[in-house]
Amino acid sequence: MRFGDRRLFEDVTCTFLAGRRYAITGPNGAGKSTLMKILTKEIEPSHGSVTRPKRVGILRQDQFAFDKFRVIDTVIMGNSPLWKALEERDALYAKPHDSLTDADGMRLGELEGIVGEEGGYTAEADAAELLDGLDVDASLHERKMSELQGGQKVRVLLAQALFGNPPALLLDEPTNHLDLDSVRWLQDYLCNYNGVLIVISHDRHFLNSVCTHVADIDYQTVIQYTGGYDDMVLAKTQIRARIEAENAVREKKIAQLNQFIARFSAGTRSSQVMSRKKEVERIQTAELARSNIQRPYMRFEMKRPSGRYPLEIKALSKSYDGQKVIQGFSATVSREEKIALMGRNGAGKTTLLKSLIRSAPGHVDDAERQFAIDSGTVTWGPEVSVGYFAQDHSESIAKGTTAIEWLKQFDPQATHEELRGLLGRMLFSGEDALKSTDTLSGGESARLIFCRLMLQKPNFMVLDEPTNHLDLESINALNIALQAYKGTVLLVTHDYDVIDEVATRIWHFEHGRIEDFQGVYAEYLAKTQEREKVS
Repeated sequence: MRFGDRRLFEDVTCTFLAGRRYAITGPNGAGKSTLMKILTKEIEPSHGSVTRPKRVGILRQDQFAFDKFRVIDTVIMGNSPLWKALEERDALYAKPHDSLTDADGMRLGELEGIVGEEGGYTAEADAAELLDGLDVDASLHERKMSELQGGQKVRVLLAQALFGNPPALLLDEPTNHLDLDSVRWLQDYLCNYNGVLIVISHDRHFLNSVCTHVADIDYQTVIQYTGGYDDMVLAKTQIRARIEAENAVREKKIAQLNQFIARFSAGTRSSQVMSRKKEVERIQTAELARSNIQRPYMRFEMKRPSGRYPLEIKALSKSYDGQKVIQGFSATVSREEKIALMGRNGAGKTTLLKSLIRSAPGHVDDAERQFAIDSGTVTWGPEVSVGYFAQDHSESIAKGTTAIEWLKQFDPQATHEELRGLLGRMLFSGEDALKSTDTLSGGESARLIFCRLMLQKPNFMVLDEPTNHLDLESINALNIALQAYKGTVLLVTHDYDVIDEVATRIWHFEHGRIEDFQGVYAEYLAKTQEREKVS
């Protein structure tokens, strides 16, 4: 497959077998979504063909395509033969009774047979079960899709893909817009799925939990590995290391032979020289293609440490349209704590961060400072400097400038070389540093804001969904950097591994209250499971 002069992959032959669950991996821009679109037949390959089952569950990306339909009907449409039979059957039943012909009666019998075979008599109950598992409230099931928010629509479209247990599932970023509870439900569902699953996700824990195989796009081809994502990385590293070691041995041998040839080529040992020349020709080093994987490097430092208690919250309350989102929340944050905010989407995590950041010392956009709370106090401690990563960070980057010019405003004393080095660490190499801020992708915008945080060196970071738009390599780099960071962190993310490996304290949002758990995520999960057993 090519785009212009750029070759993504070529002469790829792959078989995806039933009973196996495949992850498509590779860095942003490698061609993961392009391969998925070829498999879903949204686009045609430059050459070759794709053979797939008649019925395939596909996670649709067009959120507006079903706006005129009920939510429950949108899910049932995932089984196209059933939906067509239901529509035709209902149209015939809508005819006046005396106008029905014998042919209509025969056709109704055929349609009832199709409906029965396709599980039509339990379709609404089955669809509702999927929606419940994905946290789409029962009160929304009869609503039109046009009435739902973007994240809710994505969940409905995911339920549509799963509906009817198709023999193949093609899911592009199914965990987007899902909270951890919904991700866990989806993991369990897919692990019990018997067809062939092909999935793209930037959630490492999800891929390790679900996938039995990996189809990795690299070296301009697709290579299959057995196991989850971590297994693939290990195997890939070992294979490359082995080839490099074998090449080193061969190169040493070739150098020794060439030394012999140079020493005796003009002498009496011509037959030995000819033998050595033939051996040099025989010993070939394996050519190592260049990998397309690019790994950013993040390191968060502080200009100075904060006081012992950088943040104190007392009786904080916030409501929207009379509905309490945060009620009388109080907490004291100690220096170097890393607190993960968790809970269902819409529970109030971003609201709490905005309630805190509005009065924070450090660079905060004017719009964030206008955010109003109902009551309570937020007190930032001495020597605190805050770095903020907003969930909707596209508004944080001014248009009409370049990446390096935008970055320089946050430290006018920084040299051009320092800024170039910082941008290069975050994969803005060469001309990319001069890229217009008008044309930045979501991933590029996120990486540029991380450049700002590294430049500012705050001692307290507030990060709202920082892993959105990042590929797996960037998420791993962020994870490592946050673990090493000596400052304080408030973090909202749905990435299991980041929470598990970074957080030292949990604020869990549920039913209008916030549980403050003093401990790591594994301990929190153990406590939650104990409570569930008791109840």
